[in-house]
Amino acid sequence: MWFKVFSVVVMAGFIVTACETAKEENASTEGSGAVTAPSASSSVASVESTSPSISSSTVTPGTREGSIEHFQSEVGDRVFFGFDRFDLTPDARDVLERQSDWLRRFPVITIAIAGHSDERGTREYNLALGERRANSVKNYLVALGVDSNRIRTVSYGKEQPVDPGSNEAAWSKNRRGVSLPDGATLSRTN
Repeated sequence: MWFKVFSVVVMAGFIVTACETAKEENASTEGSGAVTAPSASSSVASVESTSPSISSSTVTPGTREGSIEHFQSEVGDRVFFGFDRFDLTPDARDVLERQSDWLRRFPVITIAIAGHSDERGTREYNLALGERRANSVKNYLVALGVDSNRIRTVSYGKEQPVDPGSNEAAWSKNRRGVSLPDGATLSRTN
């Protein structure tokens, strides 16, 4: 019994010490524009990013770094595909490289990748195509070093168009793979 009480007191002491250390570190960089990574005593090690595209200096005012809004606005949450294709374009690879950098900086965040298609073709065919697109995105992120256990995929096929039009401009918007940190809603606008 005394051992349990002693253990709880010791753990509480460690937590208070860690919190005080974090406050001191944050106070020393306050006003400098620096963004500090979680302390080494945290349960998850952080990984620094070398990508200037997601540094703290590019965060839109009012957007918290590491938030879903930061991911969408500063990193990019979607890639687009050609008609009846699931291979990644150079533009898509650039977006996914930024996503992998962001995911390495925030190692506790998991993502969902939704594969979408345009309205042409059968429901079954488009569900399969959406799945291939989502897996293509996932496989590239994994190849860039993101743990596959942090990524889940889903296919919506043609069921959630971002543009309901029936022309090439609308279809090109609907042929997409959307990566969102879990907790975000995979809604019609995604």
